[in-house]
Amino acid sequence: MTSSTNPTYFQTMSPAPTSTSTPPAPQSSALPPSNSAEASSTTNTSRTSQSDSTKPVTPQRKPLLRLELRDLSSDGTRAFLRLIHASKALEDAVDAVLRHLYSGLDTQCIPPTRSITLVLRSMGGVAYTTGSDLDEDHKEIYFSTDYINSVPDSRKKEEMLGVIVHEMVHCWQHNALGTAPGGLIEGIADWVRLKAGFAPPHWRRRGDSDWDAGYERTGYFLEWLEEAHGADVVRRINEGLRGCTYESDVLWKDCCGKTVKQLWKEYKDGLGEHDDKPSELESKKAEGKSDKTASPSFTNIATQTASNSTDKDNLAALNKT
Repeated sequence: MTSSTNPTYFQTMSPAPTSTSTPPAPQSSALPPSNSAEASSTTNTSRTSQSDSTKPVTPQRKPLLRLELRDLSSDGTRAFLRLIHASKALEDAVDAVLRHLYSGLDTQCIPPTRSITLVLRSMGGVAYTTGSDLDEDHKEIYFSTDYINSVPDSRKKEEMLGVIVHEMVHCWQHNALGTAPGGLIEGIADWVRLKAGFAPPHWRRRGDSDWDAGYERTGYFLEWLEEAHGADVVRRINEGLRGCTYESDVLWKDCCGKTVKQLWKEYKDGLGEHDDKPSELESKKAEGKSDKTASPSFTNIATQTASNSTDKDNLAALNKT
């Protein structure tokens, strides 16, 4: 894909990684039931202990991290190399995703992603993630150097780090065997980006769409769910998408006790009080308290090539608005 005269910038969704072994038969998306009244009396305490997302989470295997540069002479590539420490950016992104989606869960819940290659190349759009030609356990993130070059210098570094975190989520999240709403998949990715401290200044809480419009609209909805239903609610949603087909009423009632339509209405009803106010995370970031913690060490291999390739024909694009 090459950039057009007036490109529409978007991020595309790719399937979440799955094991190369034979997948289990589809089943209900029901989560383990809670123990009624006794469990509810300790809900706040248990959620606090389960939601400690400050500690590193170790996956089943440490993924091999690679960087591939298609054109060293492009302005976007030069900006990336000038502003980003690639190995640290990828390590931090992996760490952020695993902490926010898998803290307190068994390592068997984490997809067996074996390698992640960040490819910088000229193309339309922003970025997309896909499985490699080898198998779905090897992921490739394609990031547009044209888009990087279009971002104002004052925002360039933060935007690049934010996009990397967003796309890294697609390397690790579950997707209900491909049946989950695309907007939920993208919303979880932007929720992690929000939690990691990389929300762009133009993001706002908005209720002018359906709940699964995706990206920051769904991301802020998920942030609200944390406040209303516990800090582990997004982890429970992601876990509810593992190895089963998506059943809306079952998933949302198990996680929050209500349908997603009821939850979305409650969220929209409350927007009038804080529609344009920054979130708690944004406020902390403004005070110099952004979510930056030490990350584990991973193996990195940087490769450089001047070749170009076409995008995979079967990728579906979602417009980022």
